[in-house]
Amino acid sequence: MAEAPQAEYDPVLDHGSYRSPYERWKEAEGLPSVHGYFVQNLHDLDLAPWKSRGGSAAFINLEGTGGLKDSYLYELGAGQSSVPVKHIYEETVFILGGRGATEVWIDGKPKQTLEWRGRSLFAIPSNAWHQYHNLSGADSVRFLGITSAPMVMNAFRNRDFVFNNSFVFADRFDGEAGYFRETEKPSGRARWKTNYVADVLARGPLAIREGAEAPATWSFSTGFVTVNQTASFSMVDSTIQAHTSSWPIGTYKPAHRHGPGIHIIILRGHGYSHMWPEGRPVERIDWGPGSLFVPPDNWFHQHFNAGAEPVFFLAIGSENESQRPSGRPYEIFRSVQDGGDRIFYEQEDPAVHRDFEAALAKVGVPCGMGGIHPFCSQR
Repeated sequence: MAEAPQAEYDPVLDHGSYRSPYERWKEAEGLPSVHGYFVQNLHDLDLAPWKSRGGSAAFINLEGTGGLKDSYLYELGAGQSSVPVKHIYEETVFILGGRGATEVWIDGKPKQTLEWRGRSLFAIPSNAWHQYHNLSGADSVRFLGITSAPMVMNAFRNRDFVFNNSFVFADRFDGEAGYFRETEKPSGRARWKTNYVADVLARGPLAIREGAEAPATWSFSTGFVTVNQTASFSMVDSTIQAHTSSWPIGTYKPAHRHGPGIHIIILRGHGYSHMWPEGRPVERIDWGPGSLFVPPDNWFHQHFNAGAEPVFFLAIGSENESQRPSGRPYEIFRSVQDGGDRIFYEQEDPAVHRDFEAALAKVGVPCGMGGIHPFCSQR
């Protein structure tokens, strides 16, 4: 099994005779780009000044994005504000730390303001002006933005069209008051149609929320382990969707595969993931709070809780990750033996569970899969 290489901090250079419109735009912005399979800790990643927008940033283009989505890490110093910007590509923002506000508006309409803090999640409507403000006089703010910039820039091949377009997507945002008010109730089975979430952990199960009353959640079986699929979020009528997921101490999920572009951010817990294309060696990623990774298109991936607390992650990416390029859907709850895209526990190499128990032993945690896994020593 290979250790997956961490993301490399790579200054933007000419990597060949052809550079896509998106790559040329990145080069013009003068920021470093991060490549590889994962980022160990978003809180520690070095950034560079972003002259056109203020603050500091780095582009993140991990292997699993498939050229459809990207992300960027952004930081504003105490009391600073970003340069106002608008663009026709979509963007969803997760606040890693700090306290601030974002103003969003379209020409001729009042500004709408949302205040946020660490663990807030929201989306920017397409082609709406927006500006970020750090409301702290002492601490910086840092956030991750996931966007559809690569796909949009490479399709239209004109920066002026992308950044200086007068079209208003009035069906998505027309400057209306209350647009970023958090929805109080899900639209069904913990699916939230909301443009702002104050704290994604507040949507989590009781074990994660530490003393709060349990919110509306639902659970499903991923083969054997019950996962608290605590919330999914549909924001600003965007193709970028988000969901949270958690699972108990001493357990792991069955392997499955789907399409590209799903950015997984670890918020709580420690463990590791396996990622591999069928018939090829496994890449292992060890992660903890602040880690980011993106499983590549059609690669199996499997997440293991090897720590002493429940794992909680946020996943942000394409709404169509469940479809293949041919249009045929991935069947992530159907066994690979039946033509699906999930490897059930009894179909695993026994070494997978054996290695997991060894990892648990290092932190003094018993395996919790004795009643559900055929290879577990606790049966």
